[in-house]
Amino acid sequence: MSTSNAIQASGLGHLSDATRKRLQRKARFDVWFERTLFAFAFAVLLLLGAIIASLMVSSWPAIQRYGLDFFTENRWAANVEVFGALPAIYGTLLTSFIAIVIAVPISFGIAIFLTEQCPGFLRQPLSTLIELLAGIPSIIYGMWGMEVLAPLLRTWFPTVFPAGTGLTTAGIILAVMIIPFITAVSRDVINTVPAVMRESAYGLGCTTWEVTRSVILPSVKTGLVGGVVLGLGRALGETMAVTFVIGNNLFLNTTLTGQGTSIAALIANQFSESDGSQRSALLALGLILFLITFAVLAFARYLLRNSTGRHA
Repeated sequence: MSTSNAIQASGLGHLSDATRKRLQRKARFDVWFERTLFAFAFAVLLLLGAIIASLMVSSWPAIQRYGLDFFTENRWAANVEVFGALPAIYGTLLTSFIAIVIAVPISFGIAIFLTEQCPGFLRQPLSTLIELLAGIPSIIYGMWGMEVLAPLLRTWFPTVFPAGTGLTTAGIILAVMIIPFITAVSRDVINTVPAVMRESAYGLGCTTWEVTRSVILPSVKTGLVGGVVLGLGRALGETMAVTFVIGNNLFLNTTLTGQGTSIAALIANQFSESDGSQRSALLALGLILFLITFAVLAFARYLLRNSTGRHA
């Protein structure tokens, strides 16, 4: 239907010619505005598809050559062209898991303190400090981990951390890095809980712990999970900070405190000097990291949808 016909059908045909022309211009503008927004959204899908396609094409030679051994081989030795992704996959998943285990309770605790118990004169300064922590470059965290955290762990726990660096050290650094992100999101979503819900619970004699557990957290659990997923995504893809403290051991080490590597750290260390099979193998690692991140986000969306459906 043309714009003029649409105006006639809407019952506005009695308007003057100038008014109808103005309405037609607005209608045409709305059409172009909708098309522009659609183009922006479609461009994102095209970009995502191009990234996936380029990774698949570039990594196919390594996958074709090594097959399943690429995913199960427990070492990465470029000098003899033995490329196994297992050490990097293990290091990526373990360090991210350690970071989440440490960061989630601390972040939730800080967010609850800021929103429920923090004195008014401290709330804004503390919130600002947390946001500043999120802006610190990752390489600074890495240098701090190498110069401060690793020596402390080696001194205090020499039998557990003989070198100071390792998978657990990298997990601790990642936890420190993602705490500001999870805290900021958690604080914002907790602030969306209506004050009347809190006041009603306190009026019934509930303690602060009971209000937090039974009123606040159930009301905002979707947003809290979103904050955790945001932090997990940051942990999975972190490069520089992990490279400093993980030890960069290219053999599979299944201990929690041993030295290892991650997908991002391995790519950062070797990509600039790689070629041939090694570069294809590194690009295959990039594809694996992409798929891991996508799987984590998809699983989080699945949990959120099921949770929303049960409490609808």
